[in-house]
Amino acid sequence: MIESIKIENEASYGSPGEILSGLSKHNFIYGSNGTGKTTISKVVANESAFSDCSLVWRGGIKLQTLVYNRDFVEKNFDQSSELKGIFTLGEKDKEALDKIKTTKQEVDSLNSEIQKLKKTLEGDDGNGGKNAELAELESKFEEKCWKLKQKHDEKLQGAFVGVRGKKSAFKSKLLAEAANNSGVLKNVDEVENKAETIFGEMPQTETTIPVPNYESLLRLESASILKKKVIGKADVDIAAMIQKLGNSDWVKQGRFFYEANENVCPFCQQKTESSFADSLNEYFDETFEKDVRAIETLLTEPLSSIRREVH
Repeated sequence: MIESIKIENEASYGSPGEILSGLSKHNFIYGSNGTGKTTISKVVANESAFSDCSLVWRGGIKLQTLVYNRDFVEKNFDQSSELKGIFTLGEKDKEALDKIKTTKQEVDSLNSEIQKLKKTLEGDDGNGGKNAELAELESKFEEKCWKLKQKHDEKLQGAFVGVRGKKSAFKSKLLAEAANNSGVLKNVDEVENKAETIFGEMPQTETTIPVPNYESLLRLESASILKKKVIGKADVDIAAMIQKLGNSDWVKQGRFFYEANENVCPFCQQKTESSFADSLNEYFDETFEKDVRAIETLLTEPLSSIRREVH
């Protein structure tokens, strides 16, 4: 128990202060307002808070103190202004209520800020503010994108497939390319040339032309017919004239018209003797015809073979 209490330099107590001694297990202290009763209870409740005051405990054994005064009431009792009729008892409950009150003030402040921001975002009527400004800018940007599309659509339409019919889709495509395409930027002419190559008319695939085998042509150089002079029969009466003029081919061609004209000369239009026809036939005999066919074979068969290889 407390045997004595010294109070000095606190409230109504000056220096050298006062000492309450001879205390018993139960003590009754009374006096008018302002005489220091509450100060005594404060010292008993928390001696360490008062440097010039002290308590003397019997046997030097300090006991736990419980003091019910105004400080205790203010510290442990509270009435919520938000929750009418609700009182808290205990220091921890009061701290919780104070925290609730502080948190509510913060929430109210945040709600107020939210309302201000919402007004800035949506405007007074919910249709204006920054949202309306953004929508207007989006619309203007969309129009600019669409004008670019129309300007380059003729040459770049292959690259615009899927987004050529809708402004918003085309705008989104441009934004996606700007964000994700890391390729090196090209000027418009280069892009148009590449688009023509990629999206233009599909080129036709041609088969590879094989290299023809010219061995057969080279073999013709050694053909015996090429070493022979192909002329008509020499002992015919008209042979000397034909060989002198060197026009056997001309005569051979005219022979066809001569026969078709019933032995009338196609050149002078005169009727000829049957011996003239016999001389022509004898000059261009079987040997001559055979040599001519051999020469024609040399001209046609190797070329036909080469054409077959190419095709």
